[in-house]
Amino acid sequence: MTSGYDDPRSVAVPDIPGPRHAAPEAQALPAAGAADNAYAAEDAYAAEDAYPAEEAHAVSEPPPAPDLSTSWSPAKATSDRPGSWAPPADQLRRVTPVRRGWPGATALLLVLLLAGLAGFQTYQIRQLTTRLAEVDQRLARAQGADADRFELVEARAAELERQVGAAFDPEAIATAVLPSVFRVSAGRFTGTAFAVGESAGGGTDLLTNYHVVEPSYLAGNRRVFLERDGERIEAAVVAVDEDSDVAQLRTDRSFPGLPPAPDEVKSGQQIVVVGAPLGLVDSVTTGVVSALRDADDSAGPVIQFDAPINPGNSGGPVINSSKQVVGIATAKARDAEGIGLAVPIRTACDVFEIC
Repeated sequence: MTSGYDDPRSVAVPDIPGPRHAAPEAQALPAAGAADNAYAAEDAYAAEDAYPAEEAHAVSEPPPAPDLSTSWSPAKATSDRPGSWAPPADQLRRVTPVRRGWPGATALLLVLLLAGLAGFQTYQIRQLTTRLAEVDQRLARAQGADADRFELVEARAAELERQVGAAFDPEAIATAVLPSVFRVSAGRFTGTAFAVGESAGGGTDLLTNYHVVEPSYLAGNRRVFLERDGERIEAAVVAVDEDSDVAQLRTDRSFPGLPPAPDEVKSGQQIVVVGAPLGLVDSVTTGVVSALRDADDSAGPVIQFDAPINPGNSGGPVINSSKQVVGIATAKARDAEGIGLAVPIRTACDVFEIC
């Protein structure tokens, strides 16, 4: 019976290039009837009723045999290694690499950069703050040192000013005090008086010696006259102290007062005496303080000085180098030169409470 297929063993197969594999050896099939003989030794089963034969199927036409005579070429191996296999090139797909999201990486980089910049700026600010604090400290120390030096300079300047002011200048002293010094006439007697300040009720208070106005005062005449630059100015005796030999005068006119010295006079201190000796107005003599002595016939100590004075100088001011009144000239030693006496200005101020 012909099956429609050619016997494969009778078909000539062309030589095919490529690797060849050894065909497995054909195994021998058992001879026909051998199997039957093998089971013959066993007891035969009773034959069962045969199944009815199925209806024969219609035989379909077999597919045509492949045309092996057509030339063909095997797929080219993709590997030189024996036994390896690779799919054909047309079956290969290019795998596109997965790209990571660059916006996220960029944002992270920017955040890191900003954080670094912020940290650097913070560091710079701290450094700047530290430097400013150091500069402030140095400046404060420098200012303190400058303040100390400035105070030292001020103290030195004040000392120099005091020394310059203490420099004895009779001309400057006379120029400053003469407008406040007058010749005073009380009846037939004359002497000197000087202004010490403004009166409480208006006008000017003046000081002189009590013995200058004594005759007129005892006669009940309280009126005296002040003379200066040819002008005659009326004044009145308002208070006297015989023990201290001082008297207080007052005029309605205003004149600059001479300030009293705040400190006690010292021996060797230079002085200027201003007065009207023998009626000669605006006479100026100079000298030094010889001593501060206790007088037997006075209520307190007296100042001894060597500046020349004469009758008419009584009641005149004794001035120091600072243009301050230290005493009131009151007498001179008889039959001797260079020995004058003055009442301390503090005595008169304490008695009348006007300076």
